[in-house]
Amino acid sequence: MTLPQIELFALLTLVLGFLLWGRLRHDLVAVCGLLIGVVLGIVPEAKALSGFSHSAVFIVALVLIASRAFENSGALNLVTQRFIKPDRPIGMHIAVTGGIGAALSAVINNVAALALLMPVDIQAAQKAGRSPHLTLMPLAFATILGGLVTLIGTPPNIIASSLRARELGAPYQMFDFAPVGLAVAAAGLIFVALFGWRLIPKTGRGDERPISEEEFTVELAVPEGSPAIGKYLPQLDKDAEGADVVTVGLVRKGRRLPFNGRVSVIEQGDALVVEGPTDGIAEFIKRLRLQPHKVDDGNATAETVEDESAAKEKEAEQAMVTKAVVRAESSIAGQSARSFNLRSRFDVTLLGIAHRGRTYRDNVLTRRIEAGDVLLIAGTHGALSRALNWLSVIPIGEVSIARPRLWRIAVAVGLFAGAVIAASSGWLSFTVAIMIAVAGYAATGLVPAREFYDQIDWPVIVMLACLLPLGEAFHDVGGTALVADLLLTLTQGRSPVVALVLLMVVTMTLSDVLNNVATMVIAGPLAIAMAAKLGVNPDTFLMGTAISTSCAFLTPIGHKNNTLIMGPGGYAFADYWRMGLPLEAIVLAVGVPVLLLVWPLGAV
Repeated sequence: MTLPQIELFALLTLVLGFLLWGRLRHDLVAVCGLLIGVVLGIVPEAKALSGFSHSAVFIVALVLIASRAFENSGALNLVTQRFIKPDRPIGMHIAVTGGIGAALSAVINNVAALALLMPVDIQAAQKAGRSPHLTLMPLAFATILGGLVTLIGTPPNIIASSLRARELGAPYQMFDFAPVGLAVAAAGLIFVALFGWRLIPKTGRGDERPISEEEFTVELAVPEGSPAIGKYLPQLDKDAEGADVVTVGLVRKGRRLPFNGRVSVIEQGDALVVEGPTDGIAEFIKRLRLQPHKVDDGNATAETVEDESAAKEKEAEQAMVTKAVVRAESSIAGQSARSFNLRSRFDVTLLGIAHRGRTYRDNVLTRRIEAGDVLLIAGTHGALSRALNWLSVIPIGEVSIARPRLWRIAVAVGLFAGAVIAASSGWLSFTVAIMIAVAGYAATGLVPAREFYDQIDWPVIVMLACLLPLGEAFHDVGGTALVADLLLTLTQGRSPVVALVLLMVVTMTLSDVLNNVATMVIAGPLAIAMAAKLGVNPDTFLMGTAISTSCAFLTPIGHKNNTLIMGPGGYAFADYWRMGLPLEAIVLAVGVPVLLLVWPLGAV
């Protein structure tokens, strides 16, 4: 081995080690790794920032904006409300929700697809009298499988396409992934619906019982013009019952009124104390034209709400309530909401906190927030997007006041379909086509231009842009060829199919503990190098790597969707492999034969 090869192997081992450790942000690890590579001279300084101009980085960012357009249009909510019913048998319910989730994941970000469907699945479980512990993991796995079907379904596919363009002269088209992806996704969905959910272990808390959705106790301000003004609390019981909430008190000038406020006439500037689930609270806000009681930074009061009521009425159509799960790397983990001044910084209101199903009703602003907590936050769409992105939390249930409009749905679907047709027919590259669609979303107001940057998962973008130069340098110094030789030595004298299976197993294993973007940056060039040394079709190996990179089912850290369900589903770290291991075996059993049929090994 040459000195540059030794240095790059050591550097990549260090970077992967820190990524696996998980205590530092993955984008920070990638940036530091790139800078070390530049300082050592193993990454040319002229190419250090080349990743930020890479087409794969642009496509990932643009697809996230397009996903937001579908959500804003109301099209996705209409689909879920129409097709998901709580009275179906559990297997049929998993098949329907998983099928919808997989279909959505093929055209929008799979994290967004799960975030949309997860609250629906939990509500269906409550109405059916069962625990979402049995259905959330199958749903998460289905949304991961759906991303295998198209070029934009998951970032590893985009990276595979860019690698093919660099090494073989042409990128993959939109539906080149579909034959293998559809076969694997269909087989996986059948497995999780018929057998997989039965393999999910009991938690010891009685999985046969439904897990109630978090109920929050919140304060809602009464602005000028609210129908609640001049009434007594008992007179609001009908609206509260219709929204599935309970009014438990009345606050005036910062003080709780006696007798739970039920003998006092409600005045402008008062705050109603309401208890209920997220969608119920949102419905109650709509019925009585209430507003969140803004006290996040300790400075705003009910009078502040009254002073700002006119400005908020102008933004009423954009107002919404959302739940969000705190990730381990979130800025707020280990600290209090008050220390971040959410109200003054972002103009959003923290309404409540839930931890492992328990709701905290007192000292919400000063309570120490932990990873896995569920936050209930209110504000306008733009303000919420900025706050959630800055806090690095995952939204899992957004309830908007605005009603779906047919023209918005037509614009969202029409522009995206036009981009797909233009790219598939060869009129435009997909990068340019999706960019035109996104520009259309901005022009029509479906995704306001000022919110574009809020929709992009910047840590993933930065990590990808920094890892790409490292991966290219690793390839240029011959590191990829060395690893390829090692794997081929292990399968020497055997069929190339054995080498393909070994590569897919290694890639799956790495993806189960490492971000799938980082895995594809490393495994993609390796696949092409192995195919070249064997003298077979490189598409077979590259497609196999793309499939196995996205199939991370053994751990909660292998994919964001696995992490997202851990708290709401009550899963332990060791629960995933019980359904995930046979599912990965099915991926290999179905994926390899279809790969060989659609992308024959041949000879080159």
